[in-house]
Amino acid sequence: MTTTAGLAGHELIKGHGTGNDFLMLVDPDRSVSVSAAEIAAVCDRRTGIGADGFVRVVRTEALPGARAFHTAVPEAEWFMDYYNADGSMAEMCGNASRLFAAVLEAEGLVELPDGTSITIGTRGGARTVTRLGDLWTVDMGPARLATVKNPQADAVTEGWDTQVTVPGLDGARAALSLAMPNPHTVVALGEEAELAAADFAGLTDSGEPVSYDPWPTAGTNLELVVPLGEQTDPLTGAIVGLARMRVLERGVGETRSCGTGCCAVAVALHEWTGRGAPQDYRLLVPGGEVGVHVGSDPLAEGATILLTGPAEITGRITLARS
Repeated sequence: MTTTAGLAGHELIKGHGTGNDFLMLVDPDRSVSVSAAEIAAVCDRRTGIGADGFVRVVRTEALPGARAFHTAVPEAEWFMDYYNADGSMAEMCGNASRLFAAVLEAEGLVELPDGTSITIGTRGGARTVTRLGDLWTVDMGPARLATVKNPQADAVTEGWDTQVTVPGLDGARAALSLAMPNPHTVVALGEEAELAAADFAGLTDSGEPVSYDPWPTAGTNLELVVPLGEQTDPLTGAIVGLARMRVLERGVGETRSCGTGCCAVAVALHEWTGRGAPQDYRLLVPGGEVGVHVGSDPLAEGATILLTGPAEITGRITLARS
């Protein structure tokens, strides 16, 4: 493994939410020094342990730069210090949030019986996670149309702002840019065969990888989605939108799921459908299934998005000292 000196001798907890996997370092007082290069090394799937992301479980009051946040949200005792697999910082992650709460409980740091909630800190703001039996619901906060420099179309009136060219798909596709708060670019496809044909690791006919016009200045997650119609929830009678999707995650590559990406997809589907659109969505990802509640107007001031799905701790490993 490439050097991970800062992590040597420390236990990492491995887990996932619908196949989106993470390494969690329980470090309440932030006593472990970890660099971006060390995070990338330990997340490498060939020479490291392997994960889509790395999370330090830390007390908010121990995190440099979080003093103002801790004062404003004192109930957020714990902070999800989250990094992409390449070591870059990320705003937050819905799948990691569920696993974060599960790890806090498993380590005896909090008690979360069924139906109870905990507020955690993230770089995207405070998030509330609620246990619902074997599932967890995360209040993901608001969705917003992303600010796009020199957009190709008006997102409000046209429903798209960016053109995306994906290897394996013919031509440039219209896409909607959203912030959850991570940046997302959502493309609707006509059929599942197109979804399967998309080659996130390949090149287009012009010899280029996935490209955007305009190019997102802060990077972006790309979601490809195929709407599969609507269903009626047998318990509530509510209309539920169904869709299948894939994710190309910023700083990671293709992942089996993405919590904020699922929320962005549900919001995009709601906005594209217009009046009478479902308020709830079942999203099928390669790693399983999640539910997203967007409400009647997900882009309205004060609106919030709810993400529900599983979280599973799969193992523990202590890195050897050299």
